[in-house]
Amino acid sequence: MQCIRRQPKRSASQENILLEQSRRVAALNGIRLGLKDDKDLKFLLKGSQLLKVKSSSWRKERFYKLQEDCKTIWQESKKVLRSPESQIFSIEDIRDVRSGHKTEGMEKYAKDVPEYRCFSIVFKDQRKNLDLIASSEDDANHWIAGLGKIIAHSNSMNQKQKLQHWIHTCLRKADKNKDNKMSLKELKDFLKEVNIEVDDYHAKKIFQHCDKSKTEALEDDEIEEFYKILTERKEIDSIFQVYSDPEGFMSCQNLVRFLYEVQQEEDAVVAAPALIQRYEPNERAKRGNAMTKDGFLMYLLSDEGNIFNPSHRKVYQDMSQPLSHYLVSSSHNTYLMEDQITGPSSTEAYIRALTKGCRCVELDCWDGPNSEPVIYHGYTLTSKILFSDVIKAIKNYAFKTSPYPVIISLENHCSVDQQKVMAQHMTTILQDMLLVAPVDGNKSQFPSPEQLKGKILVKGKKLSRHEDPINGNNNLEAEDVSDEDEAAEIEDESVKTKVEQKGKSDTLKLAKELSDTVIYCKSVHFEGFDDPSHPRAFYEMSSFSESKALKLAQESGTSFIHHNIRHLSRIYPAGWRTDSSNYSPVDLWNVGCQIVALNFQTAGTEMDVYQGRFQDNGFSGYVLKPEFLRDEQTKFNPKSITEGTWGTKKKLLLKIISGQQLPKVNKSKNSIVDPKVTIEIHGVQQDNNKKQTKVIENNGFNPNWNEEFTFDIEIPALALVRFVVEDFDMSTKNDFIGQYTLPFTSLKQGYRHIHLLTKNGDPYSSSTLFVYVNIQDCD
Repeated sequence: MQCIRRQPKRSASQENILLEQSRRVAALNGIRLGLKDDKDLKFLLKGSQLLKVKSSSWRKERFYKLQEDCKTIWQESKKVLRSPESQIFSIEDIRDVRSGHKTEGMEKYAKDVPEYRCFSIVFKDQRKNLDLIASSEDDANHWIAGLGKIIAHSNSMNQKQKLQHWIHTCLRKADKNKDNKMSLKELKDFLKEVNIEVDDYHAKKIFQHCDKSKTEALEDDEIEEFYKILTERKEIDSIFQVYSDPEGFMSCQNLVRFLYEVQQEEDAVVAAPALIQRYEPNERAKRGNAMTKDGFLMYLLSDEGNIFNPSHRKVYQDMSQPLSHYLVSSSHNTYLMEDQITGPSSTEAYIRALTKGCRCVELDCWDGPNSEPVIYHGYTLTSKILFSDVIKAIKNYAFKTSPYPVIISLENHCSVDQQKVMAQHMTTILQDMLLVAPVDGNKSQFPSPEQLKGKILVKGKKLSRHEDPINGNNNLEAEDVSDEDEAAEIEDESVKTKVEQKGKSDTLKLAKELSDTVIYCKSVHFEGFDDPSHPRAFYEMSSFSESKALKLAQESGTSFIHHNIRHLSRIYPAGWRTDSSNYSPVDLWNVGCQIVALNFQTAGTEMDVYQGRFQDNGFSGYVLKPEFLRDEQTKFNPKSITEGTWGTKKKLLLKIISGQQLPKVNKSKNSIVDPKVTIEIHGVQQDNNKKQTKVIENNGFNPNWNEEFTFDIEIPALALVRFVVEDFDMSTKNDFIGQYTLPFTSLKQGYRHIHLLTKNGDPYSSSTLFVYVNIQDCD
């Protein structure tokens, strides 16, 4: 029988000492966050009882408390054998804190409780919302305000502060006996915690170098010395030395040289003094208009040292062109949280898509009980939500991320009576947001995103007899229109059976009230590209399955481009993608298709590329197509590139230098990552490419590659660059660590940091790649 050694019981005085140490650590972390003596922070550190709400019958009291690191929340659990790790969640995992009944759970299960006592924590990943009820309004306000402040202050910390906070948290975790000293064993545990494998010899060598007091334990200044060794960036020191004097100062003049010669910054003379004032921590250097090594590192870790052009973080493109001249961030079956057959539908999915910059959302509408239309994936077992609840969510979140127009794409399967209810809900809930008439009498082409700011457009069927949505509507009450039923295309046996039983009709009776909400986006079947002598009205738009659209792109690329100059095209995933997988949007963007709808709930390469494209132009959800995709005389064909005005060919040189604080993939204490980096080019067929570094074994903390790669880019305006970091595994598929994707035209040159994103597209707090970028015109 195995004996379990119990921890010796601490005396009351030891407990008091530990409690006081914990308070000191919490106070120090509060100061790091800029929240010294904050009353809300103090309340969260003390903790309180909250009612956790899961259903109408499950509402239980649990204790919640902010940990001393000011980064994690501990939650009481009554589950047997629950691991300590599962009882905490990180502040970094929180997307939003909502007061009142602002989630589906609160709306359904807490209506009996006053809104001022309710709040919800919404997570970044697919985790369920945490719906909570406080015992008083004051308690709820402390939690809402306190969490809000910690999130805001954490986000505003610079990379160096984040790194310091993280390392000190890991040090605290490794200090098992909480004596504020670090033994050799604790030092080795700490190194594993931060994702670095060091053999016993090297661990002992570092330990002995720092243990100046020869006490076999590191404390105070010795721990700081260890911290400095650990966070040393030799690759940046060597760059700094070239431009600094023997005393360790880089003059403003030398910084200008570095910015101009290496970083290719055109405004180097103006930028250099501003960078010194913004990032230099040493007051003496700042007064002398110079930069130290620390200031130089802080600049390279900042937004100005980012690989993504910071001027592209705001809207910089011409937003006054017709709507059809832009790529539009668009979601497919927006209501689904998971797969297409049995998964849950939720208003939360609309909120998530809209806050990710999505500007076109989809609503599949069916008759519901009590004369209230519902949204779900027809013929399947996906759950149902009320049409009115979705319209409320769209109203509340449509313009939080971007002010530019939102398109509601209706797939309508409702009876005439319930269509009238749909029209009424949109009119009464959306009010002035809903576009109900043409803008400024514009009758020959689409208005611009600028003209449509703050407006919601409806895409759907339109009564057709003698009708023209631009010049007024007819007086028909209802009429048969062609039916569009994407759900019927699903390749699933149970769905096919239900479609056959229903007896699919090619027509649908359309209510005038619903028809009248459609102004600029009239859905029509695609009958072929325009006959120049009988052009279709610009406001008529078609939807294509991915396979049909790709076939058109392959066989009639130039014709498709011409069609997309004047008309909108919507593309949706193939019926066999029942798992909500995605297709690559790039080939369809290359022929000017605007509304290329993806399953936003599914992470992966396709969604990474999608979000990479739309982080451009201020994350507004609208990206202006290149000139050659808007020019009515264009002869461009991405499948057969000839000489033309498509932009200068480029040669891209990329040097992958190093990585910093890569996260652990396997949470096992002894698991250390073996990282490798893959660089992918996504664009026209000739540009598609992929190259990778060697594998660095057992080092996720500060791996060094120093490898150079070159790529020829034929059509820069259509290319995206994706950096993927994986944990190499000889026997199984590599594990994803992080990635970053950006348009080629948003690349900054010189020495840059890449701030990696999680598989769901959220930023890691301090995981980066350090690279060198150089772009030359091809001869």
